[in-house]
Order: sequence, then structure tokens, then C-alpha cells
Amino acid sequence: MMLRKVLGKGSVQVVVLLVMALNLIPLIIAFSTSLRDPSNNTNPLVLFREMSFASYKAAFDRMHFPEALWNSVVLTGVSVVFVVLFAAMAAYPMARLKTKLSKFMYLFFLSGLVVPAQMVLIPIVQMINALHIPTNQYTPIFMFITCSLPFSTFLYTGFIRSGVPEEVEEAAHIDGAGLFQRFWTVVFPLLIPVTVSVIITQGVWIWNDYFFNMIFISSAGDSPLPLAMLGFLGDQQNPTQWNVLFAACFLCALPLLLAFLFLQKYFIGGMTVGAVKG
Repeated sequence: MMLRKVLGKGSVQVVVLLVMALNLIPLIIAFSTSLRDPSNNTNPLVLFREMSFASYKAAFDRMHFPEALWNSVVLTGVSVVFVVLFAAMAAYPMARLKTKLSKFMYLFFLSGLVVPAQMVLIPIVQMINALHIPTNQYTPIFMFITCSLPFSTFLYTGFIRSGVPEEVEEAAHIDGAGLFQRFWTVVFPLLIPVTVSVIITQGVWIWNDYFFNMIFISSAGDSPLPLAMLGFLGDQQNPTQWNVLFAACFLCALPLLLAFLFLQKYFIGGMTVGAVKG
């Protein structure tokens, strides 16, 4: 029996290591390729034979990185702020009220998880044109907020039900706090773990989104990082410079990696409480 347990644990570890290797090998090849000069087209499987940041400099200049980074920060930041506010306020009554209406609204929000946004994209575009809404860097924010609310509301509802005791609110109510005051001063500060989870899960998606930005943003000056990378795609006359393209990919991913390193402990706690117990 002990031998079987040891062999079982060993096989699990081997499988885990194989999965890690399958995920890390492409990243290592891409990172090694990004550290080459743009003109170096030797075999990419020969790793780290050159350590040059010329491809990063070329990517930084060609994609106008500071401007594209600012556009991505504005687009993601504004969207995430409204998602957090709307989802938290919508989840609070659904988590506390024990009525048929609150159950219906909870199921209504959850139904948004099974409806792809691409299915209703054409009517939305027609509505935006009919309302004469300008297509700029702020137009995709409406889509990001709408598509993020179902999952975010689900997380907030589960977290409030299991992680925020009602006795705390009752004590504040006895002290004379009103409904909005109880929510903003008592409940909302306790939602930090799940709020960070929402920021990371939805922020990563919004930051990396290409589809909605391509549909609604028409000006090159308003392009966020995913659209700015379009300039690196080549054609038959001008082949793609893979060294520069990989460097641009790592430049786009760097802000997200820094944010995750700073918020990872809140992220793990919020996802566990909000999704599993909810």
C-alpha cells in the first residue's frame, strides 16, 4: 500500500512537471527570440545565443508604447472602476434579500454568462450608430462593463453571503446608519479580497481584448496596446519580424505581471471565498 501511494504521488508530480514544461517551453523560446537583434533570423530553438535589447527598443518606438500604454490604462481603469461599483451594488441586495425577485435577478445576471457578446454585437453597433455615439477610446467601455457584470456580480454575491456577517450590519443599523451608509462604510471595505479578484480577472480580459477595440476604435491615436501590435504583422512583401513582435508581446504583458505580483494574495483569497463558498 505504501509503495502504491509513493508511486501515485510520483506519477502526479511527473504529470505536473510535464504540464509545466509544455507551458514554459514556448515562453522561453519567445523570450529568447525577443533578446535578439531584429535582423537575427537564426534558428529560434538555439536559446539565448544573443543578449540584445534592440528588438525591445524597436518595438517600443514603433508601437508608440507610452501613448498606447496610457490608452490601455484609461480604458481598463475606467471599465474596472464601473464594474466594481455596479457589481457590488447589484450583488448586495441579491445576497441579503430572501425574496423571489432577488432570486430572479440573481439568475438573470447569471444568464449573462452563457450569452456570448458576439451574438448581440451587430444590434449593439446599430444602436450606437443610431444614437450617434462617437467611436473613440471610450466606446468599448460600454461593452466591457456589460460583459463583465455577470461574472463579477456572481463573485460579489457569493462573497457577501459567506464572508460578510449580517451581525456587523445590524450593529451599524442600531447605531443609526442608513442603508447606503451601511453599505459603503461597513460592507464595501470588507469586500477587498473579492474586489481584487474582480479587478484581476476582468482587468486582464479588458487589457488584452482585441475584438471590441478593433470594432469600436477608429483612430490610431486612441489605440490601446493590443491594437498597437497590429503594425508588427507582416505580409508577403514585408515578412513579420518575430523578434520585434515577441518583444512587443512581453512589453504588453509586463504591467499585468507587476499588478498580479502586487495583488496575488488578495486574488487567491477572493477567488476561493467568492467562487467556492458562494
